[in-house]
Amino acid sequence: MVGTGALVGMALVALGIVLTPGPNMVYLVSRSVTQGRRAGLVSLLGVAAGFGVYLVAAVAGLATIFVLVPALYTAVKLAGAAYLLWLAWRTLRPGGSSPFTPAPLPLERPRRLFTMGLVTNLLNPKIAIVYVSVLPQFVDPQRGHVAAQSLVLGLTQIAVAVTVNALIVLTAGTLAGFFSGRPLWLRAQRWVMGTVLGALAVRIAADRSRAAVATP
Repeated sequence: MVGTGALVGMALVALGIVLTPGPNMVYLVSRSVTQGRRAGLVSLLGVAAGFGVYLVAAVAGLATIFVLVPALYTAVKLAGAAYLLWLAWRTLRPGGSSPFTPAPLPLERPRRLFTMGLVTNLLNPKIAIVYVSVLPQFVDPQRGHVAAQSLVLGLTQIAVAVTVNALIVLTAGTLAGFFSGRPLWLRAQRWVMGTVLGALAVRIAADRSRAAVATP
């Protein structure tokens, strides 16, 4: 089964990813500030369902494709690293955006909120990178069935992401108000998040490991 080091490593990566600005955070903060905490939590359920879709794909043997076509695995990793670097640049550049300066959104019904949260997560390249490029790095074929390890690691990522996002939803209004009156804090938040994104991009690009495939 998965080692303690791999679980802790995956949890830390998941924490770093969920705390960096991206489509999920921007949408959840904007929705919570515009329509309230209940709407934010319903949207979060959709986001969680999106995590589940990615997890099913990982457990179903997505890594097998990359083992059969190593060049594809390398291309996906480099594309993911490039995307994270672009996010880091967009966050750090002068006038860069912050998720805590939310845009107003129209009021929506619960079913629509759930669907929008689901679609936002499914189309979020940052989450795709987690399951395609990051999660396989913590899988050790010598520890047993790769699919089972992928399931445990994926559930760890989901637990961290949903917990942190729920806290963000519940405190979105307070955080937005805090940062709006403190430009220096907002700038510091942008620099911390941009640095984390850049560091993760470098780690992914520098990694030379191959995709792991499920063992019988």
